[in-house]
Order: sequence, then structure tokens, then C-alpha cells
Amino acid sequence: MEYLVTAEQMRRYDENTSRHFGLDAVVLMERAALACLEAIRAHETNLKTRRVLIAAGCGNNGGDGFALGRLLMQEGCQVDFLLAGQEEKAGALTRKQMETVRAYGGRIEKRIPEKEYDILVDALLGIGLSRKLEGPIREIVAWMNGQKGFVLSVDIPTGIQADSGQVLGEAVRADVTVTFGFRKLGTFLYPGADYAGQVICAPIGITPDSFLGQPPEAFTYTGQVAGLLPARPRDANKGTFGKVALLAGREGMEGAGLLCARGAFAAGCGMVKLAGSQRLAQVCLQALPEAMYTQDVQKACDWADVIGAGPGLSTTEKAASDLRYVLEETRQLLVLDADAINLLAQDRTLLERLGERQEKEPMCRKLVLTPHPGELARLSGCTVQEVTANPTGYAVKWAKRLHAVVLCKGARTVVASCSGPVYYNANGNSGMATAGSGDVLTGILSALLAGPLPVFEAVCAGVYLHARAGDLAALRKGEYSMTAGDLADAIPAALTEGKEG
Repeated sequence: MEYLVTAEQMRRYDENTSRHFGLDAVVLMERAALACLEAIRAHETNLKTRRVLIAAGCGNNGGDGFALGRLLMQEGCQVDFLLAGQEEKAGALTRKQMETVRAYGGRIEKRIPEKEYDILVDALLGIGLSRKLEGPIREIVAWMNGQKGFVLSVDIPTGIQADSGQVLGEAVRADVTVTFGFRKLGTFLYPGADYAGQVICAPIGITPDSFLGQPPEAFTYTGQVAGLLPARPRDANKGTFGKVALLAGREGMEGAGLLCARGAFAAGCGMVKLAGSQRLAQVCLQALPEAMYTQDVQKACDWADVIGAGPGLSTTEKAASDLRYVLEETRQLLVLDADAINLLAQDRTLLERLGERQEKEPMCRKLVLTPHPGELARLSGCTVQEVTANPTGYAVKWAKRLHAVVLCKGARTVVASCSGPVYYNANGNSGMATAGSGDVLTGILSALLAGPLPVFEAVCAGVYLHARAGDLAALRKGEYSMTAGDLADAIPAALTEGKEG
């Protein structure tokens, strides 16, 4: 697990490191500069002939830049320093670094040099930016983006909002961003992730000890999928691993039900029963004989431990009637996807009743919603653009409103719980933006939710498994050519990735 932090959290952890643990801020600054130097060394084999520009602001980010520039001078680089701002407004640490640079013979300019550089260092603003860039700093950023040299941003590219990843007017396009302690959300979320380039998270001394009992809510996974899942008991039977009913694959959309069932079986489900069109039974008999089939929604739900509803469900009156039955007459753990969410968005009365029951019942049903931005926008009565600008906010809003786990699918899928933690998925690729990919995810989630993991943990693990399977499928088929079926085929490899033998 890797923590992701906001600007305010990072400032607090930085301060805790210095004040509570006594690690001097000058030491942290020197370590930050050394980490940036190592990143440049990894890119440049011979620094002695390199021309470098350090573009620095007046805050501590600028102090990191001046310290780095001094180290590069000592490596034999030809280093120019550009100060963006008035020197008298510089912080104490930054002024000290500027004095040291001058003591070593460095010159600090206030105008953009009319030169070309091999290496450009962006140490202009750091994580504190909250409004659009303007004036001289915007001019410097635009100029840097027009240069041909290698660009390194210190902590975060200037112009990227540290919490949302949004571009505030203009932003540096870095080849490498060296961030410190913990990765900032702004370098993880898009479009900030594109501007940050390769992100190196350097351990400079700010550790989880500095949380002082207040860890970040946001996190991601970076290890093997198998490490997130419980061991399967050796004396198990098919009932041990759960029974999943899927309301999916109505007329003309039988493939959605099939993909959903394939995802569930591949993720370890013991039994799957599909409630869909009559044609679906014929499709499954040929393509997935392991699945069972019924047209009786009530019998399927009564039989199941977990119900998944939505993939290829349609929005007909029959589908709406079946969904009302599931919502009002069943109490099993429920996963709502695709058309199930669209039907809720159309029937605001049904949606309100669901919210009221989840609020009032002392033991409300365990509920998971898996919309993409368009479905979440319909549910919220807003535009897709509003959701894509703030997927976390909308996911958290509905998680709290429905006492549910809500994920918003996308290049950085967000999983929100009603109690606080938020998971962000870093894996996956453009090849997963294909018909049926979400159906496979619903199957995976339904299977894992039928197991012993808590709901939020199971959903996070399922999203990660889905993404890793997508990455493995892309390695075999390419992002252009892969299909949702390839993704389902890759689930076993994702589950065994890293295991010996």
C-alpha cells in the first residue's frame, strides 16, 4: 500500500517531522536536493558538460532548487539560477540557500536567460498553488515548456493543483518529478499525472511516524494481487466460495451476462446463476457451461449470497420491475452497475426510498455501486464534465448518502467508503476502454464480495485485480486490440503473478 497525500496533509507531516521529532528543516532540504541530484544522474551520464537552469521561487520549493543547483555546480555543471519573485520576500531557508550559492560563485538572475539548456529544474512553487498562474511565473513556465532540454520538477510540476491534479492555467511538462515523503494526489490524478512524467518518491526522512495518529485517507496498491486476498481453505467445497446471482444479459445483450459470469468464476466464485434472457441460457451452455441459468429473478436472489445487477440489464419496464424487487425485497449484499444505476437515475422515487432505507435501518444492506462518469452524472443530475473534474467528491457524496461503497471508473478509478478511506487505482491502460470491461469488473467484485473480506477491502482488491489483468492482457494483445474477453482470460495470471513454480 502507498499513501497519497493532500497539500495540507504534507505540510502537517513536514512540520511534525521538524517540530515533534527534531529533524531540522535544513536537513530535509539537503536530502531533497540530493534525491533530485540522483534522479538527474540516472538520466545524464556525464554531468560535467551539461548546461543547467534552476528556475526557483521564493518558498521552500525554491530553496530545494538552489540547494540542487549548488550540488550540480560541484559536479562541474554550468549552472544558471533564475529567481521568480522578489528576493526580500524569500523565506529564511531559501535566503540561506541563496547565500550559499553566491558563496560558491553562483549568479542569481531575475530575467529569463537567452540560452539553451540541457537540464531545466522547475523549483518555482511546490504544493501550495491554489489559483491560476499569472505574471512572470506563467511566462517562465511557458518558456520552459518550449525548451528541448530534460525537465525535472521538484515535488510537483508548477501549475498543477496538488490535491486534484488540475492544470491552473499553465503547467510545467516534466520528464521526471521527484516528490518527497509521500506521493501527492496531484501527481497521481489526471491530467497532473501526464504533466509529472515519471514520479520518483524519495524518502528524505518524513515517514509514517509523522502522521502522529492522523494518516491520510487516500491510498493505492502497488504489490501483487494475491497478497490482498485471503488463503483458500484446503477443505473447502463450492459453497465455501459463495453463490452469486447475476441480473444481466437481457435480449440483445447476452454477452454482458456472459462476461460478468466469466469474471466471477475467474475471481474464485464457487457458483454463478444468471437471470437473463432465454437466449442467454443457450449462450452459456456453449460458452460457459459452468454457469446456471433461470428466468425467475426471485429464485435466483433467494439462492444467492451476493447479487450483481446491471450489465446488459436494459431499461425496459421488466428490468425496472426486477430491480425494484431486488432493492425492496432482498437483503443480500448487492452490486449495482450499468443499467441498474441508469434505472435508479430515472426513478428518483425508488432512489429516495433506497437512501431512506439505508439511512434508517440499523443494519442496512451492504451495497456497492460501480458507475462510470456518465452513469454517475445521470445519478447526480449533473454533467459528465462536472464528474470528471471531481470524481472523488461525487463518489464520496453517494457513498455517504447510500451508506455504500461507491467507485467511479476511469483512468484513475476511485473507490470511496462512507466512513472515510478512499482508494485510487494506478494500474490499467487504454485497452480497457472497451465494451464489456465493466461487466468483467462486476463479476470480479461479486465473487470477492462473496468471500470473507470486508466490503471496502474486497472492492479495492477487485478493482486492482481487474486493472492488473488488463495490463497483462495488453502485454499479450496490445492496447489497440485487446477485448473484454482477453481481460477475463488474464485474471488467472494476475492472481498468480509473482508466485513461484
